[in-house]
Amino acid sequence: QVQLVESGGGLVQAGFSLRLSCVASAQTTNKTTNNFVMAWFRQAPGKERDVVAAISRYGHLTYYADSVKDRFTISRDIAENTCYLQMNNLKPDDTAVYYCATSFKWGSYSVGDFGSWGQGTQVTVSS
Repeated sequence: QVQLVESGGGLVQAGFSLRLSCVASAQTTNKTTNNFVMAWFRQAPGKERDVVAAISRYGHLTYYADSVKDRFTISRDIAENTCYLQMNNLKPDDTAVYYCATSFKWGSYSVGDFGSWGQGTQVTVSS
């Protein structure tokens, strides 16, 4: 039901920053695109896909994985239907494909809880 387009990935040196963007739009005109939770997941080769950060429907609640707390910040622009992931002090272990996803419930961050997914954007952090 929700179309997601991600951008902002790339190759950076350790200690530098990237900002990922995800633009969401409903597939039908009778849907409101900001009435859902948005989250970022990541998956490295041979690893499981795990949540990085999530933000509530109207932006006042956030969740972060322990591995990215104090380094990453998730935000959203309701008017622009856009979710951002600001990634600071990047480490080689952050290297992964990052996916934007949406759900209609708060407090559960398993892959199966999210129904719409973007195509993914590669983030590579060199040492």
